[in-house]
Amino acid sequence: MPEKIAVVGSNMMDLVTYIDRMPGRGETLEAPDFAMGFGGKGANQAVAAARLGSDVAMVTCVGDDGFGPQVRANLETNGIDTTHVRTVEGSASGVAPIFVERDGENAILIVKGANAALAPSDVDAAAETLRAASAILMQLEVDLETVYHTVAFGAREGVTTILNPAPAHPDLDIARLDGLDWFCPNESELAMLSGLPTGTDDEVIAAARSLIERGIHNVVVTLGGRGARRITADTVEEIAPVSVSPVDTTGAGDAFIGSFAHFLGQGMEPTAALTRAARYAALSITRRGTQTSYATPAEFDDFLSEHGLG
Repeated sequence: MPEKIAVVGSNMMDLVTYIDRMPGRGETLEAPDFAMGFGGKGANQAVAAARLGSDVAMVTCVGDDGFGPQVRANLETNGIDTTHVRTVEGSASGVAPIFVERDGENAILIVKGANAALAPSDVDAAAETLRAASAILMQLEVDLETVYHTVAFGAREGVTTILNPAPAHPDLDIARLDGLDWFCPNESELAMLSGLPTGTDDEVIAAARSLIERGIHNVVVTLGGRGARRITADTVEEIAPVSVSPVDTTGAGDAFIGSFAHFLGQGMEPTAALTRAARYAALSITRRGTQTSYATPAEFDDFLSEHGLG
């Protein structure tokens, strides 16, 4: 029976424009292509885990506009439990205009919409579901009080908690994350949240350990083409990168987090789960789109075989 993973977080409608280059201030350019899809860091992570076979439940809010039912239906199509998806009357759903350049790099704006209404009371209403999970995933596209409340719930109930602090929020109170199991920033997010430089590996380690001293158990720093580092109070483990030709990097970080939760729930030890997750994220950037880029187990196995990764 698959492990249950719960996601307390965001959903968005992705409005993706593929461009040759970003326009300058006041400039109008013609873009070669556009696509609309489902996104939001919380929903992305939920779909990645579900696509791999985990039993996933989502705690989130949608608007009462046209996008809300579509978001709910998309989660259900991916096999995700939507019992705790709440519709917020009088609110628009969250949207994310995304601009993808030729080299696959992207720039993203987010409008939280109904995501801003996700409250501690929603977490309490889903307590039975969260208590049964092997892990609870969180991000920062919702109210910070809801994140703190969820971390405290997990610590109290003995459920593994994973926080992807994106987009980085300068008001995030690290002291209120005491007991968090996994903190997974990229290096720029780590720099903002620790207040320390992250230009070298030694600086990354020092910045991560400054957070560990404040009650976080593990810090996993994603470093793009340099892979990732898992840092604890007394160990540093390198997660090797995978070399691929990027097509669209949108959602790669969410593929990493969602698949990490899945592999961890399958009983893999953390370093093996992180290594596997880095490979799953690498596959995602070879495809266009966000959730559409997330592979099934069979597709992932083919990718591993093609790249001699076993």
